[in-house]
Amino acid sequence: MPELPEVEVVRRDLAAEVAGRTVVGVSVTGVRSVRRQNPEQLVRRLTGAGLGAPGRVGKYLTIPLEGPDEAVLVVHLRMSGRLVLADAGDSLAPHTHAVLRLSDGRELRFVDPRTFGELFVTWCTGGTGGGGGGRPAELAHLGPDPLDPSFSEAVLTQLLAGRRARLKPLLMDQRRLAGLGNIYTDEALFQAGLRFDRPAGSVTPAEVSSLHCAITGTLAEAVEHRGSSLRDAQYVDLFGRPGGYQSHHRVYAREGRPCPRCGRPVVRRRWASRSTFLCEVCQP
Repeated sequence: MPELPEVEVVRRDLAAEVAGRTVVGVSVTGVRSVRRQNPEQLVRRLTGAGLGAPGRVGKYLTIPLEGPDEAVLVVHLRMSGRLVLADAGDSLAPHTHAVLRLSDGRELRFVDPRTFGELFVTWCTGGTGGGGGGRPAELAHLGPDPLDPSFSEAVLTQLLAGRRARLKPLLMDQRRLAGLGNIYTDEALFQAGLRFDRPAGSVTPAEVSSLHCAITGTLAEAVEHRGSSLRDAQYVDLFGRPGGYQSHHRVYAREGRPCPRCGRPVVRRRWASRSTFLCEVCQP
């Protein structure tokens, strides 16, 4: 599943290539991909709309639609979804479920083999969903975004304080913190030297500081390398190019390979139906 860095890469690509364009036509062939509303309603609302500066809340993309009603297009890639920018004459990839034809002659295509992803138009209060401070009601349940400047050590302290939940599941709970998934939680916990199954409330102030730095630093580094593309090759950027951060993973998917700090083998543990990668020496 694309996590925060991958979605942020797509957001930046959209900001450079799509913001300011007008949608001149829309076609929807995958009803499941627009399941929150009638496809005809989606087509009507998008056709003729200008696209504003895209934003992001955790793993959700938000694209404001120019107009008086503060409408916003929300895109969630989930497990296998991706946005592709292509020339109008290019052949459609399999599993293309929606196409937005743009005023510059190109098309923004939503491709999703497993059809868990979705796009829908909704409305924001308190600012547009992209560049402003508001969120659509459908995203109100999400916790703070760890790349937002408001995500401070104090916010993380409050998130962990008194919690009996184990550290990794809590960090991955989108209601608590929006954007972290399996890859970057493992990487951040390694950077901070913290074990995944430790009670969240036991983390000391010094460890909170290390964890905050590890989360924000890992995510920023991953964005710089344009995200992680794993063996399934599900994630590619807006132009179909894979990310490069998988070559910089310290522990994720590196079972049996030497820890970059101590040289001991990285181990894989099963927890809550997930694989977790760690160094049991550096993360005691």
